[in-house]
Amino acid sequence: MKLASLLGSGRLAVLAALTATGCLTADTLAMGNRALRAPAGIELHLRGNGPEALLVEVMRDIAENRLASAHEQLDRLLASKPNFRLAQLIKGDLLMARVRPLATIGNAPNAPADRLADLRDEAKARLQRMELAPPHNKIPRSLLQLAPDQKYAVVVDTDRSTLFLFENRDGAPHYVADYYVTIGRNGVDKTREGDKRTPTGVYVVTGNLSTKKLSPFYGDGAYPISYPNEWDQRNGRGGHGIWLHGTPRDTYSRPPRASDGCVVLTNDDLTAVGRYLQVGITPVIITDRVQWVNDSDTDEDRSSIEAAIESWRHDWESRDTDAYLAHYSKSFSPDGASLSQWAKQKRQINDGKKWIKIKFGDMSLFLYPGEKALAVSTFTQDYSSNNLSNVMKKRVYWIREGSEWKIIEEGAA
Repeated sequence: MKLASLLGSGRLAVLAALTATGCLTADTLAMGNRALRAPAGIELHLRGNGPEALLVEVMRDIAENRLASAHEQLDRLLASKPNFRLAQLIKGDLLMARVRPLATIGNAPNAPADRLADLRDEAKARLQRMELAPPHNKIPRSLLQLAPDQKYAVVVDTDRSTLFLFENRDGAPHYVADYYVTIGRNGVDKTREGDKRTPTGVYVVTGNLSTKKLSPFYGDGAYPISYPNEWDQRNGRGGHGIWLHGTPRDTYSRPPRASDGCVVLTNDDLTAVGRYLQVGITPVIITDRVQWVNDSDTDEDRSSIEAAIESWRHDWESRDTDAYLAHYSKSFSPDGASLSQWAKQKRQINDGKKWIKIKFGDMSLFLYPGEKALAVSTFTQDYSSNNLSNVMKKRVYWIREGSEWKIIEEGAA
């Protein structure tokens, strides 16, 4: 059983429960007449030396019955982050434990039940994060290929309350860091304005809003993302204003489900992540659960999609309209026209061409989270013919039909 699942069970003393980080090194912790034995194989994974890591050090001290050290570490933590409410709660429970055994996190008399529940949820989320080793040798399956100008990529795992930052090294993502985040209070799968849900999908950072343009609620800044994207709009998903943003100054962090749909970081973490975000370039993939794989495990998907893209390009250049149209799904829905009308228009255009040359560059490829066999490619399209030339940024959605990838949505990026 994962230790984090014991939080709030009522069977464990609060300090024992707080050591349920998956990072125990001591065998037992006694509190009053209660004790907790750590399962074998549990290991501590500290991430950096910030407040979260310091809080885990506190819990390790508690696990090893170094209560004086735990008090000292908490005092240091709260001196630097007095608005870290979870740390304040642990401090209060440590003090209360001197006079009576405690049953769970948060034992202050008459404490608001909803606030205690939020803090317990935050403790569980942070403890679950510490059970997972940083993915140094794994990548999210969605990240098939990054374009050269995408120096970094962001992946949000809503189930684990974690934002992962990856660096682009020759098109392949490499883990840099991860951060605790808050998502919508009603979970994921946003469909409409005001549903207080966080969308899942493939997005891009579209802006950088300074504190001068924001209310204090958003903390030290905000980075809007491109929700709703083309796929959201196609599927009738509404709403707007989904951002990566900070927390109010009087709050270090928020519970794992507390936003109106945005992805919320501590102000320190937002500042750290913000150094790597490129407006209009950095991809933000939001998924309810990251599927971790080896880099080689993405080769088949990447190769098959690249082959479909190259075949489409070749048939387009050939002016073989039947071959070109065969790359489109029967569910493809061009704006303002039926599929048959659009196909007829394409035939007329090709009849007026003597030659066509097309180059694709700066290609990114992502498998779309939460969808079966859906991928999205973004690239620079350099088109030239005997009577027209243009260069544009293009986004194409591909759906697997049988053994083939077909275009189901396309347009300017």
